[in-house]
Amino acid sequence: MRKLISSHDQHGAPATYAADVNKSPFFKKDDQNYINILSSKQINTLQNTSMLDIYLSKDSIIEPHYHPNAAEVIFCIAGSATVSLMNLQTKKFQHYRITAGQVVNVPQGWWHYIFAHTADTHLQGIFDADIPEVVLGSDILTATPADVFAYSYGMDEVKWKEATEHIQPSTVIGPPANQKM
Repeated sequence: MRKLISSHDQHGAPATYAADVNKSPFFKKDDQNYINILSSKQINTLQNTSMLDIYLSKDSIIEPHYHPNAAEVIFCIAGSATVSLMNLQTKKFQHYRITAGQVVNVPQGWWHYIFAHTADTHLQGIFDADIPEVVLGSDILTATPADVFAYSYGMDEVKWKEATEHIQPSTVIGPPANQKM
């Protein structure tokens, strides 16, 4: 039995089959560091597929994060980046340096981050979900009360607050422009 293609989506809206990802921003740090998104919100006929179109300058980082609802294939279009992911079974990081045409698969729920080695690094993150969910390290660090971290790890609460006071929620692309190294 063949599945018929409808001219409307499941909610009765006209079916869409094309979109301009450049008109769908997800996050922008500056003109060299930004991410556009393609999901079922842009093309309502997409099923179990979405994409982030990622542009990074040299030495920029996509902060540590994980996707609770999707695996991700990271495809390098241009430039060079290292994709680092923590194997959930071994609790050890694996690091993969990729250049144009190379990919890394990040299984669903694995903690990972991406570091750009060259200017004009261009990556695509391709997901097996209509809309990828993300849990950012900066959000965990800023939303959890300092006394919880201090108590959990036997740390001084004041020192924990000092160490994390400049972390901004939803950093996404770091380091912050005003960061002093």
